[in-house]
Parts: sequence; C-alpha cells; structure tokens
Amino acid sequence: MPRKRVFCADWQLGCRGEPFAVGDEVTWALVPYGAQDRRSGVGHGAEARVENHGGPDERSAGRVRAIELVQRDHTPHPAAPEPGLVPRPAGCRLDPVAGSVTMESADTCPRWFEETTPGAADGPVRIRRTVGVLVTLDITGSARRAR
Repeated sequence: MPRKRVFCADWQLGCRGEPFAVGDEVTWALVPYGAQDRRSGVGHGAEARVENHGGPDERSAGRVRAIELVQRDHTPHPAAPEPGLVPRPAGCRLDPVAGSVTMESADTCPRWFEETTPGAADGPVRIRRTVGVLVTLDITGSARRAR
C-alpha cells in the first residue's frame, strides 16, 4: 500500500476540515506539490497538500499513520496586512522567522490551532503558531467527489 506525506494548512482545517487521529480513515482531495515547491520547502517535506475548497474531483482515501504539528515563529509588526501575511486583530501582521519551523508529534489533530508567545530575553517578541499538520497517510483507495 503506498504511503504519502501530506500537509494540511491550519486554515484548511479551521474552515472545512474535520479533526482526525492516528489510525483514522480519511478521504481528502490532494493536490501534489511540484518539484520547485518541494525544493523551496513549501509543504514542509510533504508530497501533496489537502484542498478543502474546490480542488480535484478525485479524492484519496487513506489511514492516518502519523501526525506532526508544524510550528513556526513569527514576529509581529504593526502595519497594514500584506498579501501572504497573517493579519492580526490588533492591526499588526506576522512575519515568518526563517529557520524557526519545528515539528511536534501528536496522536490527534485539533480543529483549531493555538499560538503562544515564548519569552524573548533579548530581541523582538515572537509568536509561535501551529501553521498546519504534516500527515503520514497509507493510501487505501480513491473516489470521485459527490456533486
């Protein structure tokens, strides 16, 4: 049975996703990452991403073998939001900190992700956000999306 690593962004789960756990059977629309995406680190090492908004009609069924929460530090800046950056309710944006991505194993995937503010002894304040999950999936089949 083929095994695939897939990335599901936090907003995909928060909008239309359903929480899942290791051992669960899931059915997702998967969009493969291109070679350039993988080389530049998009998807955090995944071969494909979950697409809950449209996406391909073909859906992949599989059993969840492992879940890793993908966490990244961000620095807040008071300014108007820019494309690609996370707008903050207080009127600031978050800039990703290069090289700050970490993975944390989990047995379940939450529907909503938290953020923390780890103390910064010297330097700018940082916000640690869980930006999605990296899932190891044993592919068991495929199906067409119901219309």
